[in-house]
Amino acid sequence: MMILKDILYKVSLDIVIGATDVSINQIQFDSRAVQSDDVFVALKGSIVDGHDYIEKAVSKGATAVILEELPDYQDESVTYIKVENAHNALALMADNFYDNPSKKLKLVGVTGTNGKTTTTSLLYQLFKKSGFKTGLISTVEILIDEKIVPTKHTTPDPITINKHLADMATVGVDYCFMEVSSHGIAQERVTGLEFAGGVFTNLSHDHLDYHNSFAEYRDVKKRFFDELPKQAFALSNLDDKNGAVMLQNTKAKKIGYALKSFTDYRAQILENQFGGLLLKINEHEVWSKMVGQFNAYNVLAIYACAIELGLEAIEVLEVISRLEGVAGRFQYFTTIKNNITAIVDYAHTPDALKNVLETINSIRTRNERVITVVGCGGDRDSTKRPKMAHIAAALSDQVIFTSDNPRTEDPQKILDDMEEGVQPQDFKKTITILDRRQAIKAAAKMADKNDIILIAGKGHETYQEINGVRSDFNDRTIIADFLNQLQK
Repeated sequence: MMILKDILYKVSLDIVIGATDVSINQIQFDSRAVQSDDVFVALKGSIVDGHDYIEKAVSKGATAVILEELPDYQDESVTYIKVENAHNALALMADNFYDNPSKKLKLVGVTGTNGKTTTTSLLYQLFKKSGFKTGLISTVEILIDEKIVPTKHTTPDPITINKHLADMATVGVDYCFMEVSSHGIAQERVTGLEFAGGVFTNLSHDHLDYHNSFAEYRDVKKRFFDELPKQAFALSNLDDKNGAVMLQNTKAKKIGYALKSFTDYRAQILENQFGGLLLKINEHEVWSKMVGQFNAYNVLAIYACAIELGLEAIEVLEVISRLEGVAGRFQYFTTIKNNITAIVDYAHTPDALKNVLETINSIRTRNERVITVVGCGGDRDSTKRPKMAHIAAALSDQVIFTSDNPRTEDPQKILDDMEEGVQPQDFKKTITILDRRQAIKAAAKMADKNDIILIAGKGHETYQEINGVRSDFNDRTIIADFLNQLQK
């Protein structure tokens, strides 16, 4: 247990009603989880307002409540503390409660529209293979050295983040690599954390259902770099038109990486094939099992990050040549009988889908067809749907539009939105199959010898969410099963 006033260190307090020298068991922001002697933080969300659950939290034993608006009725046995921003307060409180764990290891945050998961996962692999105890907080998984912890969010809530970091510090983790989403920055989930470095991958159309404009989306990402400390490094992709913007006001050491621009870390693609990439990085040649130009950026980013963290260049390059790909990111296999290549990729933004299809088209011989299966998620940014469909139809020989994770939205409405983006000259290349399993089956049946099937949008996910219910669904397993049946 901790004393409330110690947990509130650095939190800006507007009004304090009651004692702050009370003992606190846990910090909670979900009233359902409150137990005796907990402090409840009332957060205002887009759907739920924690202020509506203050009485419930108190009835379950909350000793103190952190809030933005004081209730009309106040229990005399409870401490009420009004703050301007409860999300900010929660982050600082969590950091204090777990004894500032980010200061006990070197934490690197990776932000951008695409490439966050690949970059953080490759950094985790690189440092593990270099002999360090390493942590990972990503969309795919959370790793405390070698211990796997389930995850549902790109950037978890601040209590979860600090608990994981504290667990990492306890077992002696040296480095932790963490995805930092725009939602996570906007909702103060990374506030209070001390970063040793930040990496910017790129910026393209995404999350405009949450952010009011692209400019707001960009500025939220930029805020992460603005808040980096002087002793940290800020590593930015300067080939991206927003790469220099990220570095404008940061106090951290400014570093660039690029394939097309002259900067601190540069790479040139010498070979690009399904087997991997041959890159020339700052005059050193290295072979990587990654595929495509977008992965060349990811490999260059992890090289630059490793050097900035003090590793030796030759050792880093040797380890890079041994790194495996990331689940659901350009993950592919080829059938033995008909040489059909099936690729599963998480591409769920227009830019990511364009990158994957352009990579496929740069490698293929043009004597085969590219068959793309793609959908868009429900309850998310609807403006990207026609753009995704337009890109898929323009860069593929055959496209099957299908459900992704419709969530609570009408799946047919999502597909109707997508079809609006198909140009007249591409319309005959497209068909719509609402059921994703049947769509994948159709792609397998359509494929002839040497053809390439791309299944985009869900990648590593092993479920499909329809009407709020998640069912087992693994794109890679399903396409493999269908192709194996057809090979017999």
